[in-house]
Amino acid sequence: MSTRMLERTPKCLPRDHARRRKAEIDRDACERAAAIFRALGDTSRLHMLAMLAEGDMCVTEIADRLGDSLSAVSQRLKLLRSERIVKQRREGKHIYYSFADGHVAEMISNALAHAEE
Repeated sequence: MSTRMLERTPKCLPRDHARRRKAEIDRDACERAAAIFRALGDTSRLHMLAMLAEGDMCVTEIADRLGDSLSAVSQRLKLLRSERIVKQRREGKHIYYSFADGHVAEMISNALAHAEE
């Protein structure tokens, strides 16, 4: 768009959009959400999460299904835990992982469904 056209374009005033104005978006919440999306932006981590959609799994199970080392899987799970995407529970010598909450499960399901369209 040329500078002349921009000069002739009327500027909006705050009252022009007052009916659509909602509560301010929390910047800290946006930062946390961005960190979650960065954590989900890795194919291997997303694949693990898709597997966890089937139910709780132990680290060994995840590593076997991915054909990956326990160390690599543990590192990925550590990052997902730090972002509160997954949680863990211990049963004897096994550590099982699952989604931290329903929001995460729904987000993964929606993302994969959208990718398959």
